[in-house]
Amino acid sequence: MATKRMNVLVYSGNGSTVESVRHCLYSLRRLLSPTYAVITVTGNAIIKEPWTASCALLVFPGGADLGYCRTLNGDGNRRISQYVDRGGLYLGFCAGGYYGSKRCEFEVGKKAMEVVGDRELAFFPGTCRGCAFSGFVYHSEEGTRAVQLQTSKAALSKGTVPDVFRSYYNGGGVFVDAPKLKHRGVEVLASFTEELDVDAGEGSACIVYCKVGDGAAVLTSTHPEFAASNLDPTINLPGYDKVVKALKEDDQQRTDFLKACLLKLGLRVSQEQTATPSLSRLHLSSAETDDILRLIEALRDIITERDGEEFIVDDNDTFHLEKPSRWSLGSIADALPSMTDGSSKQQEEESEDDQEKIIDYDKVVKRLLIHDTDQPESKDTPYFNHHAYVANLKHYESQSSGSGRTFGKELLYGEVVTSTNTLLEKNTAILRRLPTGFTATATVQVAGRGRGTNIWVSPAGSLMFSTVVRHQMSLMPQAPVVFLQYLAALAIVEGVQTYDKGYQRMPVRLKWPNDIFAADPADPSGKTFVKIGGILVNSHYSDSEYLCVVGVGLNTTNASPTTSLNALNPPAPFTLEKLLARVLTCFAALYERFVRTGFDRCFEDLYYKHWLHTDQIVTLEAEGGIRARLQGITTDWGLLKAEELGWEDRPTGRILTLQSDSNSFDFFKGLIKRKV
Repeated sequence: MATKRMNVLVYSGNGSTVESVRHCLYSLRRLLSPTYAVITVTGNAIIKEPWTASCALLVFPGGADLGYCRTLNGDGNRRISQYVDRGGLYLGFCAGGYYGSKRCEFEVGKKAMEVVGDRELAFFPGTCRGCAFSGFVYHSEEGTRAVQLQTSKAALSKGTVPDVFRSYYNGGGVFVDAPKLKHRGVEVLASFTEELDVDAGEGSACIVYCKVGDGAAVLTSTHPEFAASNLDPTINLPGYDKVVKALKEDDQQRTDFLKACLLKLGLRVSQEQTATPSLSRLHLSSAETDDILRLIEALRDIITERDGEEFIVDDNDTFHLEKPSRWSLGSIADALPSMTDGSSKQQEEESEDDQEKIIDYDKVVKRLLIHDTDQPESKDTPYFNHHAYVANLKHYESQSSGSGRTFGKELLYGEVVTSTNTLLEKNTAILRRLPTGFTATATVQVAGRGRGTNIWVSPAGSLMFSTVVRHQMSLMPQAPVVFLQYLAALAIVEGVQTYDKGYQRMPVRLKWPNDIFAADPADPSGKTFVKIGGILVNSHYSDSEYLCVVGVGLNTTNASPTTSLNALNPPAPFTLEKLLARVLTCFAALYERFVRTGFDRCFEDLYYKHWLHTDQIVTLEAEGGIRARLQGITTDWGLLKAEELGWEDRPTGRILTLQSDSNSFDFFKGLIKRKV
């Protein structure tokens, strides 16, 4: 089995700063989307999770490298070193540059600030010594400056490389004697042009490339990932506004240089910067008018009025309620800016400037347009055809033998949203009033959620939706809520293979516990599988029921960042509207049967028909590295069953069970890893 390296992981654990992480995410997403998914990763995940096979680049941002050491020394750094040595890539900004060097020397002789010691990664086989310029103060911009760097075009052969540019500096070091280490795979990519306050040895290397085994690392002293648009020139520090002004003047050169560094590492860089899109209006509708009216009535007690406008202020988001009937031609004309007052150009410039900045999406008021008489028209939602969706939903429902509630009748859609899971699960006042089957879907997510703390920008072409399931506590003895992730996985595979005539052989399979894989179209043997989707279930317990939000992401029509359904040569291309309707009707039918029968033999047979792990032999790290053969999942609590193997892989008779929420399954290495 093989996987494609599509993740760019930005460390966000102990030692990192929130601002540095945000700057990394902002710049790397703009340059690497949609080919790569730029997401955060914690120290615990680096130590325990199977991240290496799918990681294209591991990034350590600014912060304090002692925090990195405390968390990752030992097991964590061994995994990072092995990853890079075997072909992985490392990018360290400032503190990440110190951390990636063999030795760190920071403010030597200054008792309150001195940090001196060897480092385990040692990608740069020498010393990173700082501060290159005096004046650094922890948790402050006081030592910030715009330093001029001289680039090495000989080392950066791809991309448009400026001769010089100014870069944000605050506490970084210099890579001592870097030119002398060329024979050890070190190349200087950029050097300081100003006189330094520490001994740099030969040269004054600010940014270096280091060949490490089959992989490579780029380490920086400055912050080429810091865009001037995300810096506040009004900070009350002498000269800081001039620093921001200088950085803004050289922002294009900074971007070109960062692109060249990424190309040097062998990454695919977008020719045009991919701006994170602005949030769009949300559209609330239903297949039946009466259902939307009932839903509005259920929400009535949490709707507040302010200056004649209606709002819902919930735990995570604030929603401004609108109705189509409000948008008369007169009101639209009144809302337009005057073209004679001279303000339109200024407003346009301010709007464009806002789009260049890091946005706190939780603080953005979400506009919610309620369609209480009909479906949204295509001109209002050009990337999602509500009429086609409803028609397919009713068609599939007419073929179903179930008599339970239709999933997806009430639909919340946004062209660009934060995360469908967040909109439902993090706003508990609304969630408690939503019916089972209520679904949120989107074309683009700018803060999509995965397991743990992972977030990412989900590109257009992926089927992204979250569905509410209210699971009664009284059902738990027969139908434990943990099986929802398995039902959702089955609904996806069954939905794909019953999409229409001729789709039953679509090579889509299940990976325990919550991933969807497909045969890699690049491998004619059909033996290689790649991930095309995943499932995330979050739940709250309230008033004798579990309020569950089942989130699904499935690559359907997109070409990047990985294989999609339409790359599998279906009889005709999938459409998102029809596939969403099919998956939801399958989910509804499976759930209706599940609450009656539990995960019975019929469910077992269906699950094993689609899963990838029949008779697979794995290593159980938590059990001392013993080998075991996977047998299936238990029908009571959905645990993974494995039979211990002894000499020559003969069964010992000992059966082990593992929980899906406390273990991580690396399908490609055959390892079951216990999460901590």
